Amino acid sequence: MREKNELSVVGVIHLPALPGAPRCTAPFPQILERALRDAEALVNGGLETCIVENLGDVPFRRGRVSPHVPAMLAVIGTELSNRWGEDLKIGINVLRNDGHSAIGAATACRAQFVRINVLTGSAWTDQGLIEGEAASLLRYRESLGSNVQIMADVCVKHAVPAGDSNIVRVAVDTVERGGADGVIVTGDGTGLPTRMSDLTAVRSALPNHPVWVGSGVTPESISEIQQNADGVIVGTYLHQGGDLRAPIDEDRVRSIVSALRS
Repeated sequence: MREKNELSVVGVIHLPALPGAPRCTAPFPQILERALRDAEALVNGGLETCIVENLGDVPFRRGRVSPHVPAMLAVIGTELSNRWGEDLKIGINVLRNDGHSAIGAATACRAQFVRINVLTGSAWTDQGLIEGEAASLLRYRESLGSNVQIMADVCVKHAVPAGDSNIVRVAVDTVERGGADGVIVTGDGTGLPTRMSDLTAVRSALPNHPVWVGSGVTPESISEIQQNADGVIVGTYLHQGGDLRAPIDEDRVRSIVSALRS
């Protein structure tokens, strides 16, 4: 079992659609301001880690995103770093699965980690078949001299494994053969609860690597989760009314922090 005070809580800054995406309604300076306001709510609410992701860019590309996407994420990450310094750790996630852009942006803005949805193996998704690129990603990180950590999903949400669906074997391969620094266990979709049986099994298989929960975290579920997780990524719950289009609610952030400490 993990000690309750060891659990890291990562708040998600869900960016609205960036310029060039079909649903974009605001210029980049306004998107940047929105990100800074959401980050301020996270920090004021008591969180010390966030991850920035381009959630609004639906429909997502299966492969590489346009060059301006990681550039804009790097600018946002840099602004966050300049404003809060060591008080706020930063992660980058480039949806749907552009790990090269994520590592590049994270390295540029001095972020601590990236999230990769499919690092090893393959998965059928609404973008089609996504194939892991662990070999090229780790070599790319090495070529940059970067120490950005890779947190990789296993049997990621909004997807069906195209091959082995045993989450324990997938998790072990993701770390031992794919080179992930840690893994993320999720439910079936955004905001949906993670199965505790999956979390417990992965935790047992990877006792020496970080295991995070990546969906469905609420004040009510966090007590059970923290018995077998090193960290949680909290997204949907933190928004006003649980609406991803709404700003992050500082009171909801505080309720997560309070539940963690109780």
